[in-house]
Amino acid sequence: MASPARLTTHVLDTTQGRPAAGMRIDLYVVHGDHVHGVKSVTTNADGRVDGPLIEGETMHKGDYELVFHVGDYFAAAGIALANPFLSIVPVRFTVSEASHYHVPLLVSPYGYSTYRGS
Repeated sequence: MASPARLTTHVLDTTQGRPAAGMRIDLYVVHGDHVHGVKSVTTNADGRVDGPLIEGETMHKGDYELVFHVGDYFAAAGIALANPFLSIVPVRFTVSEASHYHVPLLVSPYGYSTYRGS
């Protein structure tokens, strides 16, 4: 039986009211005062990645960080900003058990929200 441990994400563009297709997301493992890059992915047409970012035995307890490249996404989407505000959105969180961690991001050029989803 497969382990239930996995990390997934998706991004919704609240400015345009649609999934944020084509956004780069970097995953890091946090070790004290430094981070180790694990994977870089790009969201698909549904604002999701094509599979779990990590899963099973590769997902360990500890701190992780997802870095969402929102500035590049909005620039590529043609959203002209006179005064850009968000460049990247880092979301740091702790994995404390072998479980499904879903970290969605709701984003506009000037604000964002995240939570532990299901």
